[in-house]
Amino acid sequence: MSLFIPDFDDSVVVRAADAEEVRFSPDSSVRLLADNSSAGGFLSTMRVSLGQGSDGARPHHHGRSAEMFYMIDGTAQLLAGDKVVTAEAGDLVIVPPGQQHAFAAAPGESAEMLVVITPGVERFEYFRHLERIRYGTMPPESLLEVQELYDTYFGTSSAWEDVRAPRAQ
Repeated sequence: MSLFIPDFDDSVVVRAADAEEVRFSPDSSVRLLADNSSAGGFLSTMRVSLGQGSDGARPHHHGRSAEMFYMIDGTAQLLAGDKVVTAEAGDLVIVPPGQQHAFAAAPGESAEMLVVITPGVERFEYFRHLERIRYGTMPPESLLEVQELYDTYFGTSSAWEDVRAPRAQ
């Protein structure tokens, strides 16, 4: 195992008012805090806000990075490998490189979480790309062309689909 040594020599301070916000719906957004380049390759971090029951990320994995989810407020469902866990304020979930994961606000709940990816990957443009898809200026399949660039490889999970699929009334 090799040791990763970050390459930056000054503190990173991001004021809430200065962080870019990418909106996916009126009540769901990602606040871009520090990307790979500003943290010397050590990490990428963002704050995710999800409205009641809103989907976050569908099942995917990162080949080179672990991802940490720290629950600030609310309740979320997270896919971690082959199990779905419910996380509440103060809970922490970390998925290793290569493990399928996904996240969403729990049904009837909202969720606020801090997400950290380490080592870092330039992720800000990935979220801007998702926003362009949301507003129809890029097709959804365009994500398949940039999976390697953003170290984000999409997959499927029957465990996730079983929990998140709409139930017939």
